[in-house]
Amino acid sequence: MEKNQTIINRIFTADSISQKLAYWQFKGKKIVFTNGCFDVLHLGHVEYLSKAAELGDILIIGLNSDASVKRLKGANRPINPEHARAFILASLRFVDAVIFFDEDTPYNLIKLIQPDILVKGNDYKPEDIVGYDIVSAKGGEVKTVELVEGFSSSLIIEKMKSEK
Repeated sequence: MEKNQTIINRIFTADSISQKLAYWQFKGKKIVFTNGCFDVLHLGHVEYLSKAAELGDILIIGLNSDASVKRLKGANRPINPEHARAFILASLRFVDAVIFFDEDTPYNLIKLIQPDILVKGNDYKPEDIVGYDIVSAKGGEVKTVELVEGFSSSLIIEKMKSEK
């Protein structure tokens, strides 16, 4: 299979993921879910995602749509459009699926996926993470992973602006 097609095949909608989820669940795979904007992909993102992937068998990333990013981050965001952000994330070897969501939070997506493990950065308390109630109710785990200090999309964007 062409490498590009392999990447494209990892990008889903909420409607198109159902069959793949059923297959992974049938195979007894431990599903890990995380989410974010991932607007300007950097070292911090890649380390965070690789740590999340190590917690299970399948890593699914909920990706904020362009409209969702604009509402959360402001009119000048995202820097990169959703199709570019999804393609870059899906190209990472340890990412199994990228799914867009248009709401401000991935709550409905988490309800659909029913992950075994929900992951966010350690700047969150597990009980404050969106979807904690869903994952806990099914006996799953909500975990935080350490973030790489000094790396954030906002810092990178600010640095680029100040260098102009």
